[in-house]
Amino acid sequence: MKRGMIVIGALIAASAPAHSESDPLLQPIAPEKAREWLTPQDPVRVFGNTYLVGFGGLNIVLIRTDDGLVLLDGGLPQGVPQVEANIRRLGLELSDVKLILSTEPHYDHSGGLAALARDTGAPVLAGERAAATLRRGRSGPDDPQVAWLPPFPPVEQVRIVGDREQIRLGDVTITALATPGHTPGSMSWTWRSCESGRCADVVFAASLNPLAAEGYRFSAPANRAETARFRQTFDKLRSLSCDILLTTHPAASQGDVKLARLQQEREPNPFLDPQACADYADTYERALVKRLAEEAGAGGP
Repeated sequence: MKRGMIVIGALIAASAPAHSESDPLLQPIAPEKAREWLTPQDPVRVFGNTYLVGFGGLNIVLIRTDDGLVLLDGGLPQGVPQVEANIRRLGLELSDVKLILSTEPHYDHSGGLAALARDTGAPVLAGERAAATLRRGRSGPDDPQVAWLPPFPPVEQVRIVGDREQIRLGDVTITALATPGHTPGSMSWTWRSCESGRCADVVFAASLNPLAAEGYRFSAPANRAETARFRQTFDKLRSLSCDILLTTHPAASQGDVKLARLQQEREPNPFLDPQACADYADTYERALVKRLAEEAGAGGP
């Protein structure tokens, strides 16, 4: 076994319990935003072994391997029944999910992780800084948006993975990519997918938007190390082999437009774009530069 690689064998997964309105792990969070994010969407194969099983405004990704399924992100708690229904609509079972990977420890991406982990029996994997947030169900003071963020159901068992660490399930190897900035613990993930004799490197990228609640300054002396890491994230994404980009919020990378085109015609596949990761990084690096300029104009740190 290579150093830095986690090999996951078949796990014993619990069968999904019946959901009820009183289920504490499914209680709605941010219902106004949820109406925007949780627009119903049919499950769809993007390319090869890679599927979308989420919503119009929130991507949940599924990877099919020859030894089970990998689910990426959990969405909001109230969206979990729809995610699970979409998995079943593909002819798959929740017990087939062997791993759940987390991108960013905010309620809109992590709020459903506890319920999905319970219903599938699969472990949740996240970066070290994200793992602490997932376990307590609340962001810490180092998150630029902490003042805006409601708590979410804590995830009891989280396995920590490091930057560039590889996770293998069956015939698929997934690499973890620490991409801090939008949150200190953000993690993106990349793997290889093949279809009709063509293979592509897929990246599921965490958000890069430099959003911050009132009072937080990216340029403040206490935050300069975090801002430097944010800039390193842009460089990392530009350096990746990236044929297909999927983002946590599809509109952040025109994923909603691409999906609409894919649903009309699969060839040429609109998600195949080797410039997508670089464009994504460039867009949000400009947003960070603008934010820093605004902070300077408002009187500096």
